[in-house]
Amino acid sequence: MPFTNGFLLSLSLCLDIGIANIAMITLAMRRGFLQGFWLGLGTCIGDLIYAIAALAGMTVLLQFDTVRWALWLGGSALLVWFAIRMLLAAWRGGHLEARGQVVVESAWREFLRGIFLALSSPSAILWFTAVGGALISRSAGGGLAQAGWFLTGFFAAGLFWCLSLCAVASQGGRLLGDRLLTWSYLLSAGIFCYFALYVIVSGYREFILAVPVA
Repeated sequence: MPFTNGFLLSLSLCLDIGIANIAMITLAMRRGFLQGFWLGLGTCIGDLIYAIAALAGMTVLLQFDTVRWALWLGGSALLVWFAIRMLLAAWRGGHLEARGQVVVESAWREFLRGIFLALSSPSAILWFTAVGGALISRSAGGGLAQAGWFLTGFFAAGLFWCLSLCAVASQGGRLLGDRLLTWSYLLSAGIFCYFALYVIVSGYREFILAVPVA
């Protein structure tokens, strides 16, 4: 279960079409699979850094009831908001736009650029601060082994997304770009709904019914 939760949680972050994904799609379409892959691998490492930091920091903060209440209520509201935002984006239709002239760089430079994009993404910062920290601590707080499986699943989802997105973009992204974004928005909304329900129910059991969370 920790591996599955980590996988799905990371996938929900990947499916939020932001600057990192746009850059990955554009680079793979223009310069091929490998160029997009190295940038995408960097974004996976950047997200993993945030996940480890969230796990380490939130473990201490969650000892306080006030913090746990705030994260439950705020995290639930934000997850619902993210799901609604993805549904609205899918209803309006996604539009893939090329962002500037892409210059061929070395694999190492694209890798570092991917880390920077992941760490500087506004949506990623908001996600990890307000939602991801609470979910990661709740899902990976059962010991070192459970945390290891969770982080493995978290990284595996990012790698899977990177490989899939670059493959699609390099082969047919110019024709399927808008459709790809629309389906990504729908899948993202579904995953956000799943975690919203998970947080709401587990928080209700813990705070209202006073049932220990497994």
